[in-house]
Amino acid sequence: MRVRAWGVRAVGALAGVVLLAGCREAPRDGAGGTAAVASPVRPSGHGAVFLGVGECSSFGRTSLTEVSCASERAAARVAARHDGTTRDGPPCPPTTDFVLHISERRPAADEDGDGMVPRGYACMRSLQPPHPGDPGGGGGPRTVVGDCLHSLDGGRVRETACDGSGPRDPEFKVTKAVDARSGCPASTALYVRLGGALPVGCAVPV
Repeated sequence: MRVRAWGVRAVGALAGVVLLAGCREAPRDGAGGTAAVASPVRPSGHGAVFLGVGECSSFGRTSLTEVSCASERAAARVAARHDGTTRDGPPCPPTTDFVLHISERRPAADEDGDGMVPRGYACMRSLQPPHPGDPGGGGGPRTVVGDCLHSLDGGRVRETACDGSGPRDPEFKVTKAVDARSGCPASTALYVRLGGALPVGCAVPV
């Protein structure tokens, strides 16, 4: 899961970094938030759209497939599904656990018979805990109020679990979402881009 400091939005696989410099801004990378890659993808015939909203996926060693949510193989459910890329499309819901990037493919058979699975991304919520996308969970493609961060070398920070169960103890916590940095309390040590109606997160030392 990636989180980025003010001016940067998350992208990549499973863990990301942000620049930390007291209350300074970090440069943007222009992406929209993601945490995993579905590769390769095999359409399974469930639903009119491959991994449509409310449908479920299973995970194998070499592939991801769509399965019935009642199947014992079901591992995660689609909370939102968008065509295109995370850079250009809408952000995932705040409590998304991970994002699957779906590459454009033209298989011999697909879910609606048109010979194509379009490029897109699916915002996934695991069927069972833990849920890294929950506030303080230490993961997920988006930073939300309640998330914690720890510092890295070179003035960067990375999200970590607030309860200390992650590999690093938390050093900062996002305590408030505001529409501009001026709305953050004086104790703010880091501004974090959250997106949405209140795009600025105020992170304080813990």
